[in-house]
Amino acid sequence: MSLLHNFDLNLLITFEALISECHVSRAAQKVFLSQSATSHALNRLREQLADPLLVRTEKGLQPTEKALSMLPQVRSALQLIERTIQPQASFDASSSDRTFHIACTDFFEAVVLPNFVQHIQKIAPNVKIEVQMISEDASKHQLEQRKADIVIGLDTQQTLPSHLISEHWLTEEVMCLCSKKNTHYQNKLTLKEFEHASHVVFSDITEDTHNHIDDWLIIKGKKQSPRQHIARTMNYTAAASIVTKTDAIMTLPYHMALMFTEMLPVKLLQPPKNIPSLKMNMVTHPLFNNDPAIIWLKKELKEVNNLIDG
Repeated sequence: MSLLHNFDLNLLITFEALISECHVSRAAQKVFLSQSATSHALNRLREQLADPLLVRTEKGLQPTEKALSMLPQVRSALQLIERTIQPQASFDASSSDRTFHIACTDFFEAVVLPNFVQHIQKIAPNVKIEVQMISEDASKHQLEQRKADIVIGLDTQQTLPSHLISEHWLTEEVMCLCSKKNTHYQNKLTLKEFEHASHVVFSDITEDTHNHIDDWLIIKGKKQSPRQHIARTMNYTAAASIVTKTDAIMTLPYHMALMFTEMLPVKLLQPPKNIPSLKMNMVTHPLFNNDPAIIWLKKELKEVNNLIDG
């Protein structure tokens, strides 16, 4: 059995004070103990180390050879422990060259990322951002393996492992899109039109088709099953391209829809009244959530309204 099992490591703090001061009262003050408690600690040290440690002489208490030989090693051990348990150093973004790995939807990549990178370059010029498309593996394994620092943009209604830390990131109003050639709809969709339309549906994760809009339709009692869809994609750009070539519509975040009207032959359609907004989250792993660098990254990402509208 290790000697440490029978040794009170707290006594090492008192040992360092006693041998440094060679005086029980001064040592007691140094470690914030009473004189009697310090004397008791000295007796325990003598017993456990089988050495008197401090001996009374004409010049007062003097350390034994064993005490003197132990002192520098004990000091080194205490300093190492103190460095180990002290709070993590703050993250200095201005001098860091860290690479952050972000698993995201193409909403984040297309709408947020350009302005985000521009913003980061101003305050942390050596920090790099690498993105990967969101996947089932990103939330289940890559966060734990630190292949992704954060997963961002998931619909908050997506099912995630319960141990992960999920925080609200952004709420976006939704709009609908259809091809400019589509003559079935005016500028605003009625609930009936929306219910009976063919849709191109977006899913954050292929294995989870849970959708807040389908839930809303079911709650309203208009449908007992998900929307009729001709395609399901994990990419808004692919969905919008399908819309340009069919009579289908798609529902997507407002800023993403606005961007597509400038890129593709599509037009905006106001969705039915009271359709729910899209609430998106940011997800981190509890192993790394207190990392000062991750805390900094999350803080910057929460300034997203400035990033989108700026």
